[in-house]
Amino acid sequence: MGQRVKKIGVLGAGIMGRGIAQVAAQAGFHTVLQDVDAKQLDTAKAQIRAGLARRVEQQKLLQAEMDDCLARLETATELAAVARDADLVIEAAPERIDLKLQIFAQLDRLCPAHTILASNTSSLSITEMAGATKRPGSVLGMHFFNPVPRMALLEIVRALETDDTALETALDVGHRMHKETVVVKEAPGFVTTRINAMIGNEAFYMLQEGIASARDIDKALKLGLNHPMGPFELVDLVGLDTRLSILEYLHRSLGEKYRPAPLLVQHVKAGRLGKKAGRGVYEYDTE
Repeated sequence: MGQRVKKIGVLGAGIMGRGIAQVAAQAGFHTVLQDVDAKQLDTAKAQIRAGLARRVEQQKLLQAEMDDCLARLETATELAAVARDADLVIEAAPERIDLKLQIFAQLDRLCPAHTILASNTSSLSITEMAGATKRPGSVLGMHFFNPVPRMALLEIVRALETDDTALETALDVGHRMHKETVVVKEAPGFVTTRINAMIGNEAFYMLQEGIASARDIDKALKLGLNHPMGPFELVDLVGLDTRLSILEYLHRSLGEKYRPAPLLVQHVKAGRLGKKAGRGVYEYDTE
């Protein structure tokens, strides 16, 4: 039996953090979005507002529902403001294990004993993060997908010592957010990241070998395998540096089949990081 969640803290106001904060507030949770960068918080709040306004224009959301959602959402630059009385904290910081270990140790000190701690990591070890706390039974993964408000799946990752209360609580929160959930035993890359990384890496090898153009590889997977996005469209969205970091971790953990394609490494070294940089596999208008 899970515990009832009323207040959720979300750490990190980047694309994933603000998406998680939006769906949490829409689901009726009092939500606090935290980031050390006040400008990033202002940007996140504005983008959430704009996204909700589009749904109102499309008649997919009532204006009153938008207003209620925004009223439930607040922002903070101090970690203590989130941790003080949150029932669940979801960390959505950059994919660096050293940073996440530091955050989880801080959360463990600041949060009440009942608070469940979750990471939105797409590949890193939840068990290792739990080891930075004195509450390993209350630590698990809640892996959302980009863009969070539109993607239906929530991958819930059970670490070595995650207890039933934490798992049932995460499942309940996911369902209240209108997500379809799958429960995964912790392993490098879980399910989706492990498969996705291999597909994306193979696409770079094919591009490197001149087998087909990037647009034709994307088109082939969308029309032939019914993927909603091609592998290069997807990597430009999530960031080539993020994908490279994941592949390097999987390569260390699972062996040679995950060795990053040299062309992907070259793109990252050239600063071609995807949409956020204005260019990745494709070029983007940044104006």
